[in-house]
Amino acid sequence: MHAEQRYLRVSGPRRLEEHAGEEQPPAADGVVVDIIYSGVCGTDVHGWTDGHMLPPAVFGHEWTGRVSAVGAEVSGIDVGRRVVGGVGPACGTCRPCVAGHTRHCGTVFAEANGVDDAAPAHGAFASRLRVSARRAIPVPDELSDVEAALVEPATVTFHAVRRTAMELGSLVVVQGAGPIGLLTAQHARNAGAARVIVSEPSAARRGTAEKLGFRDVVAPGALADALAQASDGLGADVLFECSGVASLLQPSAELVRRGGTLALLGYPLEESTVRYGDWQSRELTVIGSLAYTHEDFTRTMRAIAERRIDVATLHTGTVGLSHLGDLLAELDSGDSPHTKVLVDPRR
Repeated sequence: MHAEQRYLRVSGPRRLEEHAGEEQPPAADGVVVDIIYSGVCGTDVHGWTDGHMLPPAVFGHEWTGRVSAVGAEVSGIDVGRRVVGGVGPACGTCRPCVAGHTRHCGTVFAEANGVDDAAPAHGAFASRLRVSARRAIPVPDELSDVEAALVEPATVTFHAVRRTAMELGSLVVVQGAGPIGLLTAQHARNAGAARVIVSEPSAARRGTAEKLGFRDVVAPGALADALAQASDGLGADVLFECSGVASLLQPSAELVRRGGTLALLGYPLEESTVRYGDWQSRELTVIGSLAYTHEDFTRTMRAIAERRIDVATLHTGTVGLSHLGDLLAELDSGDSPHTKVLVDPRR
């Protein structure tokens, strides 16, 4: 293991601070991972613009790397193994687990949000990361490094589609064709959707959706008419809101048929206004989704390995650590042509 490392942390609104220093050995139940790639997501952008909203471990939470040191109590992970950053299995001892709600394990939820006792002091916009072995999930050999770097967002969306338990033959709308929307659309297709309509304002991202095999790809202004034609005026069986735009919550609900499902993946930072009576009278099912379980990771990697979903097509650029600030500014502008950018600390 190398003696020094570099990492970036948010130090205030739109400010990054670079740190360098001697790396500590792994905890007895932990590992040290040499980072290969870290993905940049909307949460990272929001954390950078806000300056304080993210726990340090979350700024750079989509990562893959190779284990360079293993703690004395760790088994099943060897030096040299490729891993992705995920969450451990349900702990079995927290209050939700003891009550039988293992899919909502408190320990796993804390790990996913970077607030567990073993959370690293910084995220993976770094050359190296010291992390609990619970969170280092081995990568199948069939996955490339780029594919491994995209496992985390693919797992977020797998979890959301799984939670809807949609019926075979469903008419699905995916609102927003960023990485989350494009991955959600693919999982919905795999889950048995008969038709998937993708709505996205960016022509470049609409093009990516078409490249992934979706034929019903429209600009937001054309969505209502396209959906009315596809559903004979009934509305969507399931609508996945992936844009995170607070003002779209009620309009999104109105696109769902009576008795249908509104699934929320986008995470708005502002309050939303809804017409409660509309939701109640139309008997909507509303499903919130955040993060994932350990099983979601293993199943998602299996889907990628079996080429059931395409994550590599989302990768549109790679930058080094020194260019992360410029990239965050570009992504925040709303004018970036990128779908998914990876950070390579080796550059």
